[in-house]
Amino acid sequence: MGDGGVFWVCRTCGVEHAERVEVCAICADERQWVPASGQAWATLDELAAEGVHVTTHELEPGLLALEAPGVGIEQQAKLLTTEQGTLLWDPLGFVDDAGLAAVVDAAGSSRTLVVAASHPHMFGVQVEWSRRASAALGRDVPVLVSAPDAGWVARSDDAIRPWTGELEVLPGVVLSQPGGHFPGSAVAHWAGGADGRGVLLSGDTIFANPDRTSVSFMRSYPNRIPLSGQVALRVAQHVARRPFDRLYNNFAGVIPSDARAVVGRSAERHAAWTRGDHDDLT
Repeated sequence: MGDGGVFWVCRTCGVEHAERVEVCAICADERQWVPASGQAWATLDELAAEGVHVTTHELEPGLLALEAPGVGIEQQAKLLTTEQGTLLWDPLGFVDDAGLAAVVDAAGSSRTLVVAASHPHMFGVQVEWSRRASAALGRDVPVLVSAPDAGWVARSDDAIRPWTGELEVLPGVVLSQPGGHFPGSAVAHWAGGADGRGVLLSGDTIFANPDRTSVSFMRSYPNRIPLSGQVALRVAQHVARRPFDRLYNNFAGVIPSDARAVVGRSAERHAAWTRGDHDDLT
């Protein structure tokens, strides 16, 4: 059952909560952080009054970026649209009329619309996106949550559908769970992206580095906790099962070309450093 529409947004991570608890569990975890000033909450109305709004821009044909600066981790959500349907990936911690219109226009009157996040830090206000889109479209919009990470959901709703393993949410768009950052950390593979060469939406399961020629594998990015070399290799091997030329992370990071090879090389480099192969350089 739902919560009647009353909810709060953690100002640090941007994840929706049905109750104003003493501290957001996602932020109290070692992968995140609680500000020195303490836990803080906001409503959507309060955020809007502060000037927060959703902006959109095209990354490539069929893929839009949605952003809401000033909210939580400030991820960049991805709106992937094919002839068969639309995926809202890593939904923002804020929704307004402009953002909703972009999603509804992409889904149209008949195409499937699905909401999914790569991991709990990216849940945002996923239920609210689903509820508002469902009302606008007159049909149910499911929220897909990786079953291993379902315990992090802080606002329950009938729209939430746990999933595990691999799931084709649209023809040519497949979600899978390489794990790593979280046990259920997921990626979305879009076969038709990059002019048919394939795109991987990696969240921060695999994080595109600023050099645009390498990626990182971390348990925590803000707190600098690495994954083991063995896990980095496992994640890379998992995503290598499908071809992709381009990779987008959950911010503005992109590996524009040769991304599958970049992921493989980066995993080998990560494993070598964690084994101590290059200790002579330190």
